[in-house]
Amino acid sequence: MTDGTLARTRLGTGGPEVGVQGLGCMGMSAAYGPTDAGEARATLERALELGVTLYDTADAYGAGANERFLAPFLKAHRDEVAVATKFALTIPPDDPTRRIIRNDAPYVRRAVEESLRRLDVDVIDLYYMHRRDVDVPVEETVGVMADLVREGKVKHLGLSEVTGGELRAAQRVHPIAAVQSEWSLFSRDIEAGVVPAARELGAALVPYSPLGRGFLTGSFADADTDLTEGDFRRQLPRCTGSNAAANAALLEPVRAVAAGHGATVGQVALAWVHQQALVHGLAVVPIPGTRSRTRVEENTAATRVVLTDGEMALLEPIASQVAGNRYDDMALTSAGRE
Repeated sequence: MTDGTLARTRLGTGGPEVGVQGLGCMGMSAAYGPTDAGEARATLERALELGVTLYDTADAYGAGANERFLAPFLKAHRDEVAVATKFALTIPPDDPTRRIIRNDAPYVRRAVEESLRRLDVDVIDLYYMHRRDVDVPVEETVGVMADLVREGKVKHLGLSEVTGGELRAAQRVHPIAAVQSEWSLFSRDIEAGVVPAARELGAALVPYSPLGRGFLTGSFADADTDLTEGDFRRQLPRCTGSNAAANAALLEPVRAVAAGHGATVGQVALAWVHQQALVHGLAVVPIPGTRSRTRVEENTAATRVVLTDGEMALLEPIASQVAGNRYDDMALTSAGRE
């Protein structure tokens, strides 16, 4: 690793300039078991000190709790950071395995007002459609989102888990600054259609779960036995049972590369994602989630790990060997519709 500060890049041709690594904030309020609010707040501050300026949330994270959690931090640093939030996805509290998706205009308009109130901001820097409702034309939804830009409620638009074709259709209505999709050593399906479309249109890629929900750090080997009740990862096929055992074995080449750099396996996994910017010729800003200061320090240091061609070749076969899908139901992902 070499010394250096967190570089910056632009999301889309006219989007915000941000640090090349953002922070996924979901786990500070939801999905990953018990959290320490004080440490999570300190993590937000430490991330900013390290050059992280893109903070990612959604109205679905903790049913609005994560947006409310971020509000004091945003108020203290409004001119220094960009906040991204999302609409379209509801998780019923009485059935956390269920997903309700809405993209219709009245819902979008209500959702943005509620997010503005919870975040306590006048404008949202980057507003994503979280998931695609196939019964509503994407052009219709993006048209409403474009109205929000004209009304000064939103600065830039993003889409999450859309196909290459859906991205192109959206771009014909309004410029899309960023596409958020899962992308990691374990998840590379977006390289077939989404990444080429984003490159062609000038949109940035914002990979979520670039550490495979933490599996690529080696911090757990089987979600069923290693993680607490209520942890969302216990629902994910790749993280449990025989799939988890098979996937844990795939970390061996990552460990070998990490040893050569004096890095952690998580840093190598993140470095691989960062280098996709050069491989594919577009801006890539991963948003690894953490609620720990030490982990955010580790993650940002990964931007200074540069993998050789030989190391990239060694890591290349991993994704094709992964056991299990990233979700039980892939219908809500771009891969389920490509």
